[in-house]
Amino acid sequence: MVAGLFFVSLFSLAIASPAARSNFVLHEKRDAVPSGFVNSGPAPTTATIPLRIGLFSNDFPGLEETLYAVSTPGSAHYGQHLSLAETKAFMEPTTESVNAVTAWLDSNGLTATVISPYGEWLLVDVPVFKANEMLDANYELFTHVETGKQIIRTLAVSVPEELAAHIEALHPATGFGRPLTVRQPIVTASDRPSVNADALPLAVNASCASTIIPSCLQAMYGIPTTPATQKTNSIAVAGFIEQFAQTADLKSFLAKFRTDISSSTTFATRLFDGGSNPQGTRDAGIEANLDIEYTVGLATGVPVTFVSGGEDFSDGALEGFLDIINNLSGLATVPQVLTTSYGEDEPDQSSANANKLCNAYAAYGTRGGSILFASGDGGVAGGQSQSCTNFISAFPSGCPFMTSVGAVSGIPPSETAASFSSGGFSRVFAQPSYQAAAVQTYLTALGSTNAGKFSPTGRAYPDVSTQGVDFQIFSGGVSEGVSGTSCSSPTFASVIGLVNDRLIAAGKSPLGFLNPFFYANPGMFNDVTLGHNTGCNTNGFSARAGWDPVTGLGTPNFAAILAAALAA
Repeated sequence: MVAGLFFVSLFSLAIASPAARSNFVLHEKRDAVPSGFVNSGPAPTTATIPLRIGLFSNDFPGLEETLYAVSTPGSAHYGQHLSLAETKAFMEPTTESVNAVTAWLDSNGLTATVISPYGEWLLVDVPVFKANEMLDANYELFTHVETGKQIIRTLAVSVPEELAAHIEALHPATGFGRPLTVRQPIVTASDRPSVNADALPLAVNASCASTIIPSCLQAMYGIPTTPATQKTNSIAVAGFIEQFAQTADLKSFLAKFRTDISSSTTFATRLFDGGSNPQGTRDAGIEANLDIEYTVGLATGVPVTFVSGGEDFSDGALEGFLDIINNLSGLATVPQVLTTSYGEDEPDQSSANANKLCNAYAAYGTRGGSILFASGDGGVAGGQSQSCTNFISAFPSGCPFMTSVGAVSGIPPSETAASFSSGGFSRVFAQPSYQAAAVQTYLTALGSTNAGKFSPTGRAYPDVSTQGVDFQIFSGGVSEGVSGTSCSSPTFASVIGLVNDRLIAAGKSPLGFLNPFFYANPGMFNDVTLGHNTGCNTNGFSARAGWDPVTGLGTPNFAAILAAALAA
């Protein structure tokens, strides 16, 4: 990560102290405390808030235009990814913004640290009483009912009028964010469709209908076992909340399920936010082991790095997601694929923070990186189970600059949407043009079903899907089965990692931001037309021919994706 101190100089433009100022502009507000949290009274005035200040980039529209130019097949600039310096030229804030905000902080006796490689995020520790004064806010304590964890937030925050054009995002403020957790989704009978053994593709074992191991995925999707050859290619696996990946468990996994490669094949580790990756049996994390075992064990020969975050960030998902993307974006060459199996509900975040994180994903795409996220395991209900009335979108799956991966079960050509597979439409992000035609076809067929429960003009997700039920892993020395879109994202990441290997070997660029390429080539996928997701006392969305908000465009056909990528 690129980081450094802002040494604030005193100059004639220094802004007057907040006590002398009365002109504030409302930055964001929340009408009510989010479901699952309760107000626990005023925050201690001397408590310290690690305040993140997101400055506007000097030319994000230019960066977005460049992203689509380098990511859309047929573009004259397709595959011409940018360097760190070239992306920074779009993303960094203006000198005017830096001077204005640092002078404001200096007038309050504060000095900020730069915490992003492009300079658009600052971090400064601020006492609650000072934050209330500087931001015309009322910071209070809120308790997450399920975990008992307390956070400091405000339901409204403002900025001095003269800074409104410079400050894009603030955190912590009105964005809550539930504590990151690892949960197994509820798997129903419909998630394990019956199979006619006589109708199976010859390469697929009947046992794959009930238990997934690497050979099942290789047979279903045509994923090669031939080792990758390009060492400049890589897959990064995101790790949070003390989920640690174990080399001993990976060794056991490979010894049992990938006997054609060395069981000593392993992964690298990269740490951020005070992270670690201890190797004791009691340290084994189911999520971390799943993600590592199905990248190392499926993307044969592709270098894999476990990127482990610590608890130096304060709470919720936003800080972790920001810090890992900032950490990797500071590298001269970013990992070509980043897979993440965590997420939260979109309504819990402020739209400003959601947009700012999404912009960082766009910047990563211009560098030639593909970002994949598990779509989530709450169907259309997010983390609210059946208590919701309107459908709840997932975060950050609603961001248009990343690829969301849903879950299916069964065997092609009869794969079936998993009922827990999250999908739907963002209420924060507009629908991007690359998916508009595919989504409109679905909406026309949907008609008035569930009308008013979702935003049909929002960014639609997931984009694609893979198997996500009953994956066999090793964790803590024990073999066990796990399910969820957490299985799906590392599986699809492995497919892209292997495609990138072939592209680089052919002297071509890695795929980078995937979605324009995917939606331009829907025939690369096995269309899933069976099943539906659930939530909010409804049957959610149904899978249909073409794109749908349960399984996306479908599951991967490796040979077809590789052929289209080489042709592009």
